[in-house]
Amino acid sequence: MSAVAAQPAMLPRPRTEFAGGASRRRLRSVPAQAGPVARLELGNPLQLTPTMRARLLAAVRALVTSPALAGASDGTRLASVVLTAKADARKDFETSIWAEELGRWLGVSQSTVAHTVLPELRGAGFLGSNVATNSIGWATGLECWVIPMYRAQQAGDRRHALALSRSELAVLLSLIEVLFGPGWEPKDKAPIPAGLLAGRTGRGAATDRLGLLLMVLTTGSAGWLQLCPGSVDTDRGRPAATVARLLGCTAAAGAKVLGRLQEHGVAEVVRKQTGSGLNAQSRVRLVPVAKAHGVAVREARRVTKPVFSDLAGTASGDLETVETAETLGTTGIEGAGQGEMAGLADLAATAQHHALHASGVTPGGSLSLSRGFSGEGRGAKGRRPERVCAGEDQAADGGSAVAGTRSPVAEGGPLRGEQPKESPVDERGGQRAAGAGAGGRPKAVGGGKAQQQRRVGLPADLRLRVALAPVSWLWERLSGWQQDQVEAAAKAELAQLAGLGVAPEAAPRLLADRLTDRLAETGGEALVTGPYGWLIRRGLPQRQACSHRKCDDGVRLDTGQDCENCGNVLHLRRARRARIGADIDRELPGLSDGERRRVLEVRLREQAAIEAEDLVWRREQAREQQARRDAARAAAAQQAEADRAAAAAADAVRQALPCEDCGRDQAAGLCERCDHRRQTEVLIGEAGLYAAAWSADLTDPGHVAAVAGQARTAIGDSVAAAWQEFLQITDVAALEANPEAAQEAYAFAALQTAQQAVQEYQDTALAMLGQTEEAEAEARRAYTTEQGRHWFKHNPNGADAVAAATRAADTARERVAEYLLTTRLEQLRGLAARTASAVIA
Repeated sequence: MSAVAAQPAMLPRPRTEFAGGASRRRLRSVPAQAGPVARLELGNPLQLTPTMRARLLAAVRALVTSPALAGASDGTRLASVVLTAKADARKDFETSIWAEELGRWLGVSQSTVAHTVLPELRGAGFLGSNVATNSIGWATGLECWVIPMYRAQQAGDRRHALALSRSELAVLLSLIEVLFGPGWEPKDKAPIPAGLLAGRTGRGAATDRLGLLLMVLTTGSAGWLQLCPGSVDTDRGRPAATVARLLGCTAAAGAKVLGRLQEHGVAEVVRKQTGSGLNAQSRVRLVPVAKAHGVAVREARRVTKPVFSDLAGTASGDLETVETAETLGTTGIEGAGQGEMAGLADLAATAQHHALHASGVTPGGSLSLSRGFSGEGRGAKGRRPERVCAGEDQAADGGSAVAGTRSPVAEGGPLRGEQPKESPVDERGGQRAAGAGAGGRPKAVGGGKAQQQRRVGLPADLRLRVALAPVSWLWERLSGWQQDQVEAAAKAELAQLAGLGVAPEAAPRLLADRLTDRLAETGGEALVTGPYGWLIRRGLPQRQACSHRKCDDGVRLDTGQDCENCGNVLHLRRARRARIGADIDRELPGLSDGERRRVLEVRLREQAAIEAEDLVWRREQAREQQARRDAARAAAAQQAEADRAAAAAADAVRQALPCEDCGRDQAAGLCERCDHRRQTEVLIGEAGLYAAAWSADLTDPGHVAAVAGQARTAIGDSVAAAWQEFLQITDVAALEANPEAAQEAYAFAALQTAQQAVQEYQDTALAMLGQTEEAEAEARRAYTTEQGRHWFKHNPNGADAVAAATRAADTARERVAEYLLTTRLEQLRGLAARTASAVIA
């Protein structure tokens, strides 16, 4: 764990947890504040001295390159710089802000700040925060400390990069105000204008602002950006590589950031033209810095499209980080001349040989090219231009006469002096069309890559045909691969509907109704510009209006009726709105309708933010509990497996033991025959005890032994009789041929006879003890008690009364007999134990 992730107990007034992330009340909206807490009178912040620029650059790099923020978004890294710059040295370097205001500084929404920026800062242990309240307990903002900066200030080491003085913090704040501050109008003061990039919001805005700040701090007084040395990506150029190293992203993303800064007029890429007419060198000028130092600057020129892309949200490689050793490194050698460093070769610029194409083409009536543009359209039955051939179809003498009535390339002709043959592109297209098999499946052709052929009709599966019938026109506009993906998604939705209790035969019709409703919301198939994305992300997926898993746009999937849970949610929201409105009327009477509506909306947003954060917290807790349960289940399964393995090993060892009585191998310690003999001996002893329990004098050991001996003799006779009966019904010769089998049969017959004898002796003992005086007395008491019940008092001698009294007496007699038998058996066992110990002694 890094140092910034340590326990933040040293921070002032830690009323809530912020490093560990246990606080659930993190961010509340508050009224707008009038500028920063402490504002010094400064000059133009873009006119930085080399010492101040180096000091601020070191501080910003220490924040954005901190290991604790590895993998964090650019908005999170920029937020650490903004909160540091707004720190008040008179309040322990604390700053007060709220989500909406911080979002204006970063160029992102309040939701992004509340759900991405602040959680990432807290989770990294980079930010400490308390909810600031007024005297009546209302939340007025968020008190924040950037933990690394606070600790650097408390350490007292002025050489630390984050140990900025009050004046340095003021300069940094003024600089970011000029670059991308949101602007505001303080009361009784001059308004603070918005920064250069204040209007740049949305995706990539934080990246552009952070890049501009780092570029300004790496720029000299003449406005030239200090470019990075060494080898760079020749496809992008040294300016893009410099921006990429500053931001720690790919060269493609750096090129896009630089292109967007050019569009906003804050950066200018100047390319030096060489004698050959190529742009082989380039350098970047920060226009605001140059103007602040009085350098005459022309208007920033628009960059050409092939060099930098302006599509921040869609271009490949934008806003991507690259894990290399040069990320966020120094772009050049400090103190080196700006002219030498800015004049390094930019190989990307040399790629601009081709003329720029027109943004759109217009079909012409003939091949007469009035201006020689390669992007000019052709007629020829209205097809698209297939080649850039403005010079190929002109006369050899350089005149404007057309060599032919049709373009040779358009008809598969050669380029320049090549031998006439069919175009390779057309050849591959013909081979692909001829090689497509049934069903539209791809086949490999020479020189080309296998492609999925598009199917015109809907899938052959009847359920899918019914489900996708409302979007058949969109289906025809999909490619083969997209059709496969949509088909798989439709099958998954049908399976999900079946899992939610929908009848399998009704699921296709239900999915078709869903697509019909979604098309109606869009306005029809004609307004769907991206069929694949619309089907995958909007048309097919279930949209739960509430937490019920069977809800789809407020309708129950299983019943087709309105979702009751949605009604409950709507009722709760209306009740909450009414309650908040009553609170406003009580606390703030006399508000106008417009002001009351504004306050009501603010409080509703606050409540919604709290509930959303609470939902996120509960989901995190549920995931943690599920993870703990899974871990416990896995540990239990592992322990059970270990126990089973240990038991199997022990059983294997036990099975290998010889018999203790006869010595037979692999008998698990006792063979079956010896086990039967032992059980028979135990049962004969039990039979003797049962016989002595009712017929012997328990105080006379000799009498008890005599009765037990009689029982043993009787059981022996019974065993002999049973064996004789067994011999009469079996093959005696087979028994004589296998003595061990005969012994096992005899042991089993003796066991069966002993078990029957024990049961008979037990029944006899209970019957005899039931006739004792104690049992008879208890039976009489039970008979009298049952006969005297209040429901028998009018006819105590009736049939019902007598029958109930008799059953009660029998039950009491049996209970007394069982008690007497148990007691006497205990006495006999004790007597046997004392006799055995006396014999041993």
